[in-house]
Amino acid sequence: MRTVIFTLLCALMLLAADPVHRAPGFSLPDLRAEQHDLADYRGKVVLLEFMQSTCPHCAAFTEVLNKVQQKYGAKVGILAVANPPDNQNTVAAYISGHQITYPILFDCGQVAYSYLRVVQFDLPQVFLIDAKGMVQHHYEYGPMTRDIFEGDGLSTEIDRLLAATATPRNASQKK
Repeated sequence: MRTVIFTLLCALMLLAADPVHRAPGFSLPDLRAEQHDLADYRGKVVLLEFMQSTCPHCAAFTEVLNKVQQKYGAKVGILAVANPPDNQNTVAAYISGHQITYPILFDCGQVAYSYLRVVQFDLPQVFLIDAKGMVQHHYEYGPMTRDIFEGDGLSTEIDRLLAATATPRNASQKK
């Protein structure tokens, strides 16, 4: 009986897991009204964060993102997406207060919905997109993901995606 219950629970967990899928495309403006199109990042690992300037966990995660940017440079694209009630003033203050150099984009909720498929959601949310434009991981802040948002877990996942990008497709077929 325990084996049946365990097997059923494992099957349910697999069904609940997000399968790898193509990242929904978007083009959103930043604070200077410059458009950022996800397609322009093809060939790079992209870290896409949904955040809000008043979110304390988002502020803490900003420190992690700044370290990621210093460590990986141009190998990893970082895009943060702010949703209402954030506006140009709140985002400008957030950028200045946290010394952010990666773009924070403005969304009215449509891009967030295309990724999250819900109207209301907790923040921060982060998606890791591989060089082929496929969503490989989705993390929501919580007790089980603290290492991603506050520790070194994010770097570990980025290293895995970068290693997969650097590995030639036919490496296993070479003699």
